[in-house]
Amino acid sequence: AVPRPVWQRFLAMEEELERNPVAFLSRGRGLDHRFREARRRLGAWLGVDGDDLVFETNATTGLNQVIRSLKLQPGSEVLTTDHEYDAMDRTWHYVAGQSQISLVRAEVSVPVTSAARVADCIWNHVTDNTRVLFLSHVTSATALTFPVAELCHRARERGILTVIDGAHAPAYLALDLSAIDADFYVGNCHKWLSAPKSSAFLYVRRPLQPMLDPLVISLGWGAPPMLGSRFIEDFEFQGTRDPCAALAVPDALDFWDEHDLPNVRRSCAALLEQAVLETSRLTGQAPLAPPGENWYAQMCTLPLPSCNPAVVKQRLLDEFGVEIPVFIWKNRPHLRISIHGYNTSEDVERLLAGLKQVLFQKGSAE
Repeated sequence: AVPRPVWQRFLAMEEELERNPVAFLSRGRGLDHRFREARRRLGAWLGVDGDDLVFETNATTGLNQVIRSLKLQPGSEVLTTDHEYDAMDRTWHYVAGQSQISLVRAEVSVPVTSAARVADCIWNHVTDNTRVLFLSHVTSATALTFPVAELCHRARERGILTVIDGAHAPAYLALDLSAIDADFYVGNCHKWLSAPKSSAFLYVRRPLQPMLDPLVISLGWGAPPMLGSRFIEDFEFQGTRDPCAALAVPDALDFWDEHDLPNVRRSCAALLEQAVLETSRLTGQAPLAPPGENWYAQMCTLPLPSCNPAVVKQRLLDEFGVEIPVFIWKNRPHLRISIHGYNTSEDVERLLAGLKQVLFQKGSAE
């Protein structure tokens, strides 16, 4: 999933690291500058100062850095939805058990029709005890784009902290974090941006950076800042970690600059619309949202007729070479179609042929 020139640059850095790990990983011998430049490039692309973000191995780790740093008093409420990623639900349940806080889960019914209605549906669950609003920007299971900017603005006016899970958003959407104005925003670079695995970022509004505690206390913590920021010092240097995936993020940005990412998005959206239309016709099931970039761009979730998701998923892979999530959500089987620049209409045709055989051949999906 990583473009060849990005992968080659990543491997070149890995070889440089292995030839002299002390030199590569030593502060003051180039690593500081490499990190600073990578953060600068990514920050500019996201519309924020690179000194207000740090690299993480994945979105889950970055969100844990935030969630487990919040000093919430017993009785505080965290408002979230019933569309969130399972790993983050588990994180919040863990913290709630430790801190005696309450999770309030707004039920966002599908099919959705209006971003304003979704925003109001979530906001109607705010109370005087709400301290944190936790939302996915692009939901994982249902592949919906939530109106996070509107909700972040409302929360700021009420003094509610906003934590946004943007795992799927970078490169999937044209991101402007300054416009969204979340307090904390975490995104993956290894998904739609196509950087190597273990590249993600944590953005924190500067006034709130002192409130975060790193999950790992290492040599950067408590030492005199060498980079002018306690935030970067505490989070960027945590033992011997391979930094090459993060340092390859600028190469991924260069790749998409050269290959016209907005045009790739448009082409993928058109192919996805075709796939969604034909899959819906085949299954008789409508998608969870009407077509259009307000809800989905390159990824869409559709309900399936009654079936065993594990069987459908395995047969699509084994017999048709289609790797695709098939799962239960809200007690119903669903399938999530994702289209990136390397996908073709032939891929969609294989999916449709596979679904036709697996779902409608007697007994095949049981």
